[in-house]
Amino acid sequence: MPNLRVCKSNALVEAAYRLTLGEHRVILACIAQVRRDAPISDQILYEVRALEIAERSGIARQTAYEELEKAAQTLFERYVSVPYSPDGGSPAKRKFRWVQLVDYVPSDGLVRLQFTTAILPYLADLSERYTIYSIADVAKMTSAYGVRLYELLVQWRGVGYQREVELDWLRQVFQLEDRYPSIKDLKKWVIEPAVEQVNEHSPLHVTWDQRKTGRKVSHLIFTFAPKEETKTNMSTKHKATPKQALDLEQPRTLSEAELSRLAYPGESREAALRRLNAVL
Repeated sequence: MPNLRVCKSNALVEAAYRLTLGEHRVILACIAQVRRDAPISDQILYEVRALEIAERSGIARQTAYEELEKAAQTLFERYVSVPYSPDGGSPAKRKFRWVQLVDYVPSDGLVRLQFTTAILPYLADLSERYTIYSIADVAKMTSAYGVRLYELLVQWRGVGYQREVELDWLRQVFQLEDRYPSIKDLKKWVIEPAVEQVNEHSPLHVTWDQRKTGRKVSHLIFTFAPKEETKTNMSTKHKATPKQALDLEQPRTLSEAELSRLAYPGESREAALRRLNAVL
């Protein structure tokens, strides 16, 4: 199969949304078909076949057919929520759907869909502030949380091999709502399975740690590197130690290019630096 690549704006990578694994597979397969060397329109139909999903993901054909049918029934209701600051104005939250049309052809095991107008700027005409990876990196994952975690790590690879996130922010991005309120359950059902999936199926190896504010766990620290680097290098060069975890409280130094790539659309330089805890 062709080596399809997924390209998303950083704002979409960090957006709040929840998709099932089957929905992820359909959406990513369609995003990978978006042409970036030609005008894009919300009238373009993208096709995904169950046989393609089965081959790419290594699952049984019958499972792929069932997964595709379920995704076709639910994708129209899925939405994305992103922070938005029009022309440097007051911060707002913008909500929009992924798709405006879904066709399901049972006899062919085929789904056709059209993306909404609102989501197109997050998928095309991306000259900066975007994340790109091969769809094969996540194709065999069996957890939607694994897909989301991988994207959050790949987004950060141009800045370093360590990413610290606020626990409340991660809950919001994964749209966990009231599920897994205890840190113990969150680790068991979300964090540990996601890390397992990244380590088993992606080109990255990741470890994680936690940081407390007072007596409460407030941040998660993910340390990652390409698998071709030796385990020795991982442990000596990139493994988070308590001292390194504390050092993350200090502002990170970014270049202008890195800041431009990581900033949200419409976000001011000062707001981006505050959000990223960074300096130039």
